Amino acid sequence: MRRHELTDESWAVIEPLLAPPRMGRPVRDRRQVVNGILWKLSTGAAWRDLPERYGPWKTVYERFRRWSADGTWDRLLAQVQQHCDAVGAVDWTVVCVDSTTVRAHQHAAGARKGGLWPGEAIGRSRGGLTTKIHLACDGQGRPLAFTLTAGNVNDCTQFEQVMARISVSRRGPGRPRTRPDRVVADKGYSSTKIRSYLRRRGIRAAIPERIDQINGRIRRGESLCRLDRTTYRRRNLVERCFNKLKHNKALATRYDKRARHYQAMVTLACLRLWLP
Repeated sequence: MRRHELTDESWAVIEPLLAPPRMGRPVRDRRQVVNGILWKLSTGAAWRDLPERYGPWKTVYERFRRWSADGTWDRLLAQVQQHCDAVGAVDWTVVCVDSTTVRAHQHAAGARKGGLWPGEAIGRSRGGLTTKIHLACDGQGRPLAFTLTAGNVNDCTQFEQVMARISVSRRGPGRPRTRPDRVVADKGYSSTKIRSYLRRRGIRAAIPERIDQINGRIRRGESLCRLDRTTYRRRNLVERCFNKLKHNKALATRYDKRARHYQAMVTLACLRLWLP
């Protein structure tokens, strides 16, 4: 077993969740295929450069494309999060929200069809062609939900979408868990709309105000928002989560033309942080 491949313990968790092989001709071993996909995620190399020990590269790529289209990776991540929550491994006291920008390689720009890559989450920013990952992680620094946008999209516009994607199902009866105790974010998320959204849901906010907002409140005679600095110090959890995710070269630089394929890569990287 090589360092980027699944351990026996991790494979035992996800094996029952993968689609069973079809009847008919012999099917490639699923663990071998998943390890080939993880090799691609870890190295960022082209599919055609896949080592022979993982089988034909075309087979591995087609399986990755099929599982990306039918939502297999999303189901795997949801089931593993559910298992962790059932044993009390998910920290709901704090959820940290932030975004990171990923440079798009020139090979990722080939899906353009009229306009600026519509629907492919690639946009022009100061760094060139970029994609932005908006992510929320729990108090242990493990990803709960994320969205993809073009790199020129403002962070605060995706806050509610990211929070709406947080949904960890329970093993028994009851609604999925969607609401943490506190949300920690930087000044880019300081807006009246976001604070009202959190207040309606009964979630405490640890978000500092910008200097222009503070001056505006002083001019209007309004009280300033209180900031729990002890809780705000935990904002580095999401930064450390991004650091772990970007150890995967296929995520640190976007090589995929299609947004659904890059989203599958991000989901798979998040899944690895949850697996034992």
